Amino acid sequence: MSRRLRSVELEFVATAPVRLVFAAEVTASPEAVYHALADDVPGWPGWFTAVTAARPTEDGAGREVRLKGGFVIHETILATEPGERYAYRADRASAPGMRALLEEWRLTPAGTGTRVQWTFAADGSALYRLVLRLARPGVGRAFRDAVRNLDRRLAGSAP
Repeated sequence: MSRRLRSVELEFVATAPVRLVFAAEVTASPEAVYHALADDVPGWPGWFTAVTAARPTEDGAGREVRLKGGFVIHETILATEPGERYAYRADRASAPGMRALLEEWRLTPAGTGTRVQWTFAADGSALYRLVLRLARPGVGRAFRDAVRNLDRRLAGSAP
């Protein structure tokens, strides 16, 4: 069952009770990474294995994302800065205990490639916050795998 979450703005990325921040470098350009994040929403399951389906909504101003485990998140896109930043908040979610969520992808040139930084900023019940903190290593692995898969995909080979 989907529940409405607290509406947060971009500042939440710095003030959230739980912030999971991960970074990795890829050989793809910031523009190519941005395109995969923001313009090819249905392509996410091809590189981020936690995502089973994704589609733009509201004429591209939102997204519906389905995750492994059957969770569904309805999102509003808050920042679209081509080649630099893509951010969105969850407005409704079926994840138990979640009260607020904002994800931000920052892209910066790194040599001939890109440094990709993902911030998962969240709030929720005490149990939800504890589970997120304990899940940090696994979430980090999922991020690194996703970015590696994305880099392979952008280089023209399937992940």
